[in-house]
Amino acid sequence: MCGIVAYVGSKPCLPVLLEGLKRLEYRGYDSAGVAVLRPAHAGEAGPGVTTTAREVGRVMNLENAIAPRTAGFAGTTGIAHTRWATHGKVTRANAHPHAGVTAEGLTLSVVHNGTIENYASLRTLLQNKGVTFASETDTEVIAKLIADRYDAEPEGGDQPSPGESLSGFIPSTRLERATKAALRRVTGAYAVAVVCDANPHELVAARKGSPLIVGIADNGFVVASDGAAIVSHTTAAVTLADYQVVRLAAGPAGSTDAAGERHAAAWADPLHTTTLDDELLTAEVGELEMQLEEIELGGYPHYMIKEIMGQPESLRTCFRGRVDTRDGRVVLGGLTGLSRELVRAKRVALIGQGTAFHAGLIGEYLFEDLAKIPARAHYASELRYRNPIIEEGTVVVAVSQSGETADTLAAIAEAKDRGALALGAVNVVGSSIPRETDAGVYLRVGPEIGVASTKAFVGQVAVLTMMALYMGKRRYLSQADLDGYLAELERIPDHVAEIVQQSDHIKEAVEDVVTRDNWLFLGRGYNYPVALEGALKLKEISYIHAEGMPAAEMKHGPIALIDEGMPVVFVATGGSQYSKVISNIEEVKARGGRVLAVADEGDTQIDRYADHVFRVPPVSEPLQPLLTVVPLQLLAYHAAVLRGHDVDKPRNLAKSVTVE
Repeated sequence: MCGIVAYVGSKPCLPVLLEGLKRLEYRGYDSAGVAVLRPAHAGEAGPGVTTTAREVGRVMNLENAIAPRTAGFAGTTGIAHTRWATHGKVTRANAHPHAGVTAEGLTLSVVHNGTIENYASLRTLLQNKGVTFASETDTEVIAKLIADRYDAEPEGGDQPSPGESLSGFIPSTRLERATKAALRRVTGAYAVAVVCDANPHELVAARKGSPLIVGIADNGFVVASDGAAIVSHTTAAVTLADYQVVRLAAGPAGSTDAAGERHAAAWADPLHTTTLDDELLTAEVGELEMQLEEIELGGYPHYMIKEIMGQPESLRTCFRGRVDTRDGRVVLGGLTGLSRELVRAKRVALIGQGTAFHAGLIGEYLFEDLAKIPARAHYASELRYRNPIIEEGTVVVAVSQSGETADTLAAIAEAKDRGALALGAVNVVGSSIPRETDAGVYLRVGPEIGVASTKAFVGQVAVLTMMALYMGKRRYLSQADLDGYLAELERIPDHVAEIVQQSDHIKEAVEDVVTRDNWLFLGRGYNYPVALEGALKLKEISYIHAEGMPAAEMKHGPIALIDEGMPVVFVATGGSQYSKVISNIEEVKARGGRVLAVADEGDTQIDRYADHVFRVPPVSEPLQPLLTVVPLQLLAYHAAVLRGHDVDKPRNLAKSVTVE
């Protein structure tokens, strides 16, 4: 959930760390910190010196605190972190990095993402040994535990196996062994980066259940929880898997600094990858699936509006090579070889959290409508604890932007244990969900930086639509019907391009009601989940209380909330329930509500009822959510800006929720 950046190499690390933290600000955080190692100067004790700074608030606060004393941060190895509070309040003492001190007086510094479930018992164990703590966090337990294990490790290290060539043997270092020993005692999720001033040119990193990437640059290694912090330095990267540990070293063998002689052997293997149980691995180097320009503002005031306006191109990329109107088929390479299982499937369970759950609700309609298979959307956090009916013949579709959502990953494991076929609909290539599922389809909408998801939601709905058509053709759907849907899908990006041109008109409408603190969002059928998503977007970034619900549900209680001037947003596009939605609008107007409606182009009837109308091109009902959500995204964006909020950094929210 938080952000990790670490660097070991030949250039000053502080600029790399601060730039990386800024790149990760979109993930959500409440404090930030940095620790830098440098070789000891004449007269200083030890081989290295650690300098640390931590501040509450934005990375800019940290940067300002460091500015008067940058000389102390002149090293080439360091770790940095942005924290989103889980254990302990938002204070400087609870900000990362956290430190442990060995019996020799060496300082170990740790940054950590995730949650340690057994931290309380470990803390008690260490306190019984006389260890004192300065924070309320679970992360400090890791730092102190590594220091404790460091004291227990012999200086000499491991030796080659019988018969193994000494010249080819790369020993583990004391820091590496101590980190592994500590993590073997930890229960929970973690991504950690660890440094020790015993060697100011060494960094150890490990992961379990929280993402971590190692970028391989010409001048060293950049470790981060997200490719956004790496891509300006290199696109070559190693994605660590669970229970993997990497030791990174910089500096030529035979270096003359205080640690050089002792660590020449480690430098012979500067990227040393093993499992937590000491199994040697060969690092698999891949290419980051992002470009630097994709994560920069490019002239827009906020990432959110950039991503909303960029949805036409995102959808074109999502559909490219998949929507084949010439041959009348949906091409999903990720599902190749599963046609038999999908034809024989008995039911579909869609799992996700937040926006991804809303996409799953639309998927529920799509699979039942287009593939004639029972389908149900579930909150992943509820499914895993509910003893659900999942059996052989169930297809579970995990929906996630990041591919790292903790509850969704746990629900996948639960479903697979019960015999389900697990598929993924994920945006981030190489993330955990694609590795844990049997197959899947990437969204291909590009990196999403805005905390409030927009283009990823549209990409999720697009992928679920294609998956439903793919299954439908193999189970029920006629070729003529499939051809019709494919032709419409091909035009969807152009339709979205028309809709986003209404941004100024939507802003003017929002100005009319933006001071009101309670809103309703109503829709029916396919547009009921769109109403939920519209309400969520408004809540996330404008802090306006908003509720989404089926339009018919309004009369069963919520109508009591409607008073003079209350904003009520209707998704009122044409379809089988249009007349009923009009009836609901009349009920709101009769009680003085202000109606904002998303309606089809050419619909003149709606003008008699709505105070403000946002137009979308008419399409078949299963495809309407791809269009109707876009005006609601713009509505939420303009409401937040008009109320003076930081759209890209909404309070208390994180982009990737990797903790329960």
